[in-house]
Amino acid sequence: MKKSKIFTAIVAATALLTLAACGNGKSSSKTQDKAKSYKVGVVSDSEKEIWKSVAADLKEKDGIDLEIKEFSDYNTPNAALVDGSIDLNAFQHIAFLDEYNSSHKQDIVSIGFTYVSPLGLYSKKVKDYKDIKDGDEIAIQNDVVNCGRALQLLNAINIITLKSDAPASPTVNDIEKYNVKIKITEVDASQTASSLPDVAAATVNTNYALDAGLKPTKDAIYLDTERLKEVNDIYKNIIAVKPENKDNPDFKKIVEAYQTDKTAELIKKNSDGNDIPAWTK
Repeated sequence: MKKSKIFTAIVAATALLTLAACGNGKSSSKTQDKAKSYKVGVVSDSEKEIWKSVAADLKEKDGIDLEIKEFSDYNTPNAALVDGSIDLNAFQHIAFLDEYNSSHKQDIVSIGFTYVSPLGLYSKKVKDYKDIKDGDEIAIQNDVVNCGRALQLLNAINIITLKSDAPASPTVNDIEKYNVKIKITEVDASQTASSLPDVAAATVNTNYALDAGLKPTKDAIYLDTERLKEVNDIYKNIIAVKPENKDNPDFKKIVEAYQTDKTAELIKKNSDGNDIPAWTK
């Protein structure tokens, strides 16, 4: 009788251990599955199409499931990243991220470049920026980020010279010399295209250029992406994550899956050649 009870106890204990082991195995499996499934936030259909291609390649090569979540505005993706609704986002350039981190007391970080949209110099008065002369008026954007980029564009084509210690987003106070004695007028970024009939030239963001019926690669007299090495990194779009994930090996694989020749071709195709892969030199 005692032997029977002992045998029964051993069987029961073995069964419990087996169940516990199975339970731990299932939990471990779920943890591993979860570790291989992530969400990336984007803000346009064209971005979504590109990321679908990246996700397919990522799944095939690395076994990582990447869900693409599309947002309708530029405010939500960073908030969603902070609250954990998504794991990565890809919609902003570094200057935008820096402003968000500063105003929201966050520390989101970049883990890789995606593409850069050009800032163009347009004119209805001259066909070549070299024809801009003393006394001409040039309209540029009045917000800190775009104003700085506009001045860097004018510096790149030698219309002005910026001080050697000018910040990443310079202002007119950082101009050391006017190589062409132009008048710079600062207006809202959405108004630079509409100012073209009244000025010699204007710097216009790609989205506003397209809204105004302008084709950057055809109509601009200069695009700052023509000299990609001179475009400050703060204007390049990025893949962003929370700081604790910046060294996540899976996220490094996601960046590698994005930064391919295949993605580069999709970027150019989906933007009619306007956007430029930002990880290439």
